[in-house]
Amino acid sequence: MFRAYIVTVSDSSYFENKKDLSGPTLVNILTEKGYEVVGREILPDDREKISSVLEMLCDEDKADLILTTGGTGFAKRDVTPEATLDVIEKSVPGFGEIMRSKSFEITKNAILSRETAGIRRDTLIINLPGSPKAASENLNFIIDSVEHGLSILRGEKTDCGNMGDKR
Repeated sequence: MFRAYIVTVSDSSYFENKKDLSGPTLVNILTEKGYEVVGREILPDDREKISSVLEMLCDEDKADLILTTGGTGFAKRDVTPEATLDVIEKSVPGFGEIMRSKSFEITKNAILSRETAGIRRDTLIINLPGSPKAASENLNFIIDSVEHGLSILRGEKTDCGNMGDKR
């Protein structure tokens, strides 16, 4: 079982106590897929705070997977991808590429999203959009590949070319 941690990045949820809808949506998906959700946190759109939390979670081996939701758009305070890039050791561009591509089939504005992903130590970090609908759709686009990637990070022998009936 993989451990997951969800970080919601939202000024309005952090400062104004606006209800976080995306975090619980992601918890439901992950739980249904057999992940253990070990924590959730709400942070403001602050690059240093986001980077600091991501770094701590990875360096203290708190989770195998960290999903962020929010802060991936064009607004001046949207800095989640930059905060993620500040801490990762390896970039994993495929996740952002496929999420934008599949989302573009739903809405042409998906091209404006800046999700990124990467690895720090043994933890995979993936940025998701902030809306519950977009976060859910995007996670579902990639969840099978996430599990395979996490197995590789754990050092498990896997056949990357063979995904059985998922291929």
